[in-house]
Amino acid sequence: MNAYDLVIRSRRAVLPGGERPAAVAVKDGRIAAIEDEGAALSSSAHAEIDLGDTALLPGLVDTHVHINEPGRTEWEGFATATRAAAAGGVTTLVDMPLNSLPPTTLPSALAIKRDVAEGQVFVDVGFWGGAIPGNVPALRTLHEDGVFGFKCFTADSGVPEFPPLSYEEMDEAFREIASFGGLVIVHAEDPAVLAAPADGGYPAFLASRPPSAERAAVEQVIRLAERTGVRAHILHLSAADCLEPLAKARTRGLPVTAETCPHYLTLSAADVPAPVPGEGLPSTSYKCCPPIRDAGNREELWRGLADGVISCVVTDHSPCTPELKRGDFASAWGGIASVQLGLPAVWSAARARGHGLGAVVRWMAEGPADLAGLPAKGRIAIGNDADLVAFAPDETFVVDPAGLHHRHPVTPYAGRALSGVVKATWLRGEAAGDTPRGELLRRG
Repeated sequence: MNAYDLVIRSRRAVLPGGERPAAVAVKDGRIAAIEDEGAALSSSAHAEIDLGDTALLPGLVDTHVHINEPGRTEWEGFATATRAAAAGGVTTLVDMPLNSLPPTTLPSALAIKRDVAEGQVFVDVGFWGGAIPGNVPALRTLHEDGVFGFKCFTADSGVPEFPPLSYEEMDEAFREIASFGGLVIVHAEDPAVLAAPADGGYPAFLASRPPSAERAAVEQVIRLAERTGVRAHILHLSAADCLEPLAKARTRGLPVTAETCPHYLTLSAADVPAPVPGEGLPSTSYKCCPPIRDAGNREELWRGLADGVISCVVTDHSPCTPELKRGDFASAWGGIASVQLGLPAVWSAARARGHGLGAVVRWMAEGPADLAGLPAKGRIAIGNDADLVAFAPDETFVVDPAGLHHRHPVTPYAGRALSGVVKATWLRGEAAGDTPRGELLRRG
């Protein structure tokens, strides 16, 4: 018999064909065999793990993570973000082109980011490029250098070095990206519809970023995708009003997809506590753009997931220093750090709505891997990287910020009871989280 490096057995292995008992054998970092749970499989060093009823999942793929290094490493960094990812069952992430300094909008900036990340990542990391005014000539070179696609904003990004594109500038960038078969990912809120909050409370902040702002921008992206032929993806969808135009685009065969995030699926506007004068926390830990909306909207997003209009769930892990979260909703930084908590948060809400682990894997592993073009990730399949997660779906825990690995333990999930505990994570068959053995990925 073959001597495998590792054999993991589980009565709840989540495979592409469904959930079943299985034994997964690993050789040279890849999945070499998938057999019945009780199959005789020898391992070279007797490295065999029997998980029993603990589920075996593929490592999650999170294609929406802001690591912020270099330049704003005091907000987050490669070591802290990827250690948190490993603790949360995420084995592959793709870093956003902002809020690092310099942003990843030029080949030289991509080289700087790779140099900084080398040797300190605990999971595999790829990179998005950015499309901003004036950098169209750099897009093809960034694509050839291996970025997975290009992020742009239709409205203010929050940092001056990454300005938004006008719709005319988007048309130019989309045409260039389409010419080499690239992917564009869009923060879609129409600036003409957005407004300044009337005061510093959450109701005013929510009213300042209405669903109509998202829908207007999404509809414009769809029109531009049809006109230019570019493959386009809508980031962090929060407004269920956008599901109708996205569904119609899908029916017409247009290459437009969408994602949503754990906070839009698990939280609601009613959960946001009133701010404490002079403190700003924990109330503003809920602030993100676009905002967390009402419970009815949340349930519509779940229906969009079930119907396939939304293809994946990613965290939009967007941390900052605690000081930037202080103040009110008009002034605090907008972003939620949750790369370590995405899996239990989504699983807790999904199981309450009748969805199984297979659906969560489809949304949080398979879908993001397909979006980024990572065929060796996101599935327990022979030949794929042996990125695996032991997940106890019936265990519960209360979120303690002190147990989080990202740089600043600020989270709206503090004190919340969640279902599902990550027991172990393997990256190419090796334990993830103890040694920075991640690789830096390139498209293709």
